[in-house]
Order: sequence, then structure tokens, then C-alpha cells
Amino acid sequence: MTDTVSSLDLSGTPRRRTFGDRLFKATAAGFAFLVLAILAAVILTLADGALPALREFGIGFVATEEWDPVLDEFGALAPIYGTLITSVIAMLVGIPVAFGIAVFITELCPTWLKRPIGVLIELLAAIPSIIYGIWGLFVLAPFLQRHVQPFLIDTVGTIPGIGALFRGPPLGIGIFTAGIILGIMVLPFIASITRDVFETVPPILKESAYGLGATTWEVVRSVVVPYTRVGIVGGVMLGLGRALGETMAVTFVVGNAHRIDTSLFAPGTTISAALANEFTEAVGDLYLSSLIALGFILFLITFAVLSLAKLMLLRLQQRAGT
Repeated sequence: MTDTVSSLDLSGTPRRRTFGDRLFKATAAGFAFLVLAILAAVILTLADGALPALREFGIGFVATEEWDPVLDEFGALAPIYGTLITSVIAMLVGIPVAFGIAVFITELCPTWLKRPIGVLIELLAAIPSIIYGIWGLFVLAPFLQRHVQPFLIDTVGTIPGIGALFRGPPLGIGIFTAGIILGIMVLPFIASITRDVFETVPPILKESAYGLGATTWEVVRSVVVPYTRVGIVGGVMLGLGRALGETMAVTFVVGNAHRIDTSLFAPGTTISAALANEFTEAVGDLYLSSLIALGFILFLITFAVLSLAKLMLLRLQQRAGT
């Protein structure tokens, strides 16, 4: 009798496991395809809403900066320009600072100080974007207007060529200030990921380099960065995605002007700021469709950036494999 029960249990267990595995696989696949379905629904909704504006203006919608709701003339060039320039400034500010923080925490910081600094850096990511915007408007913008922008105008602004980016009156608000705010906002994301991937480097590799007489900078440059370059690029792309889509903080300090100016100190706008400011005021069908078209363009820009980042990561992984 015992042998019979044992054989039944043994013969039934694989069937139960097979059914459970199939159920788990089907559930996981369903969730995966659900994400794809949601993504497809978002794309179709944006494309359908943007179609009237794209039919009316054609390619001129992305090639002109005219934005006049009264005359129903709309162009997306100024918001696109503002989105890209503020994101570039954010990366120029955030990447070096985040890299320095990660190097300090993993290579130079005393053990008792690592955790407090790491927690404080991560807390920056928990601050709501509207708080960054208020701080930027009432603290950062006046500081830049009084101290930083006049200095840049008097020094860098006199250099032929690049000086055109730093000319004009020091208004405080504008593209430059928005880029600085975004750089501060993406800092904790890039710093946290960079720190985490730096800590995955096997200690024996770094100890071997130190044993050969390498300095800390040489160890970071020749051992740590090559070993973790895939993770570093991933962290940078995550920060760039945050910078491209940030709304409220940028809205407070960018100036919200639909025009393109050579100077970074001049007011401008971004796609997300334009949507936040004007979506509730869009009374005409063409006006609303133009705003939805801006959102569709922002989606395409973000998708293109993340796709390029994925291709870059795959290429880096292939090189590491070879």
C-alpha cells in the first residue's frame, strides 16, 4: 500500500509541476504583452490626436517656431529646441558631479561616512519636482542673476563664437537656469547607479592595480570604468530620460516663451512645459491637436534616445565579450 501511494505521488508530482510551470509562464507572458498593449495604446492615442495638426501644417510643424493660438498658427521647433538644450545642459552638469560622488563614496570616503552620504544623495530623488521648481525660482534664479550670469557675460560672453551663448541681460530665469535645475534633479539617479556598479568591481582587480603602484585616479580610469562602462551608460541614459520629460520644475524657471534665442540666458520653453501651461487653455480643436502633437514628438524623442542607448549597451557588451 505504501509503495502504491509513493508511486502515485511520484508520478503525480511531475504533472502538477508541469501545470504550475505552464500557468506561471502564461501569466508572466500575459503581463509582458499587457505592457506592450499599453504602449501601443499610448502611441495610437497620441498619433490619432496629433493627426489634425500634422495634416494642417505638415513638416512645417517641426520646422517653424511660430506659436499663435489666436491665428491658429503652431510650430514645435521652439519647444523641441528647448527640450534638447536643457537636457544637454543637465547632462553637462549632472554627469561629472555624479561621477565624482560615486568615485568618492566607493574609493575615497571613510567607511563610517559612506552610508550617510549615500542616503542623502538618494533622498534628492524623493523631493517632488514642484519643490525643485519653487527653490529654483526663489533661490537659484536670483543667485544666478546676481552672481553667475554677469560673470559669464563679462568673461565667456566676450569670446568669439561660443560667446553668443552667454550674451544678453542676466534675467535669472531661462534655458540656462532650467538646465541647471534638471542637472540637480538627475544627479541622484546617475550617482546612485554609478556608485552601485562601481561596487560590483572585484576587489582583487583594484588591489592588483594598487599593488603595481597605480594611483586612485589610474585605478578608476583603467580598472573601474572599463569594468562598469555598461552600467554607467545605463545610469546616464536613465538620467537623460528624466531630463527630457521633466515638467513642473522646468515650467517654473524656463520663462515659457515660444521662441528660439542664441543666448542661453534668454527665456524659452520645452515640450513638457508647454503642455503643462497650455493644455487646459486649448479651446480650439487645432490648438488641442497641436499640443497632443507636441506630446507625440516628445514620445518619439524619448523613444529614439532610449533605443540608441540600448544599441550602445549591446555594442559595449559585444566588445566586452570579444
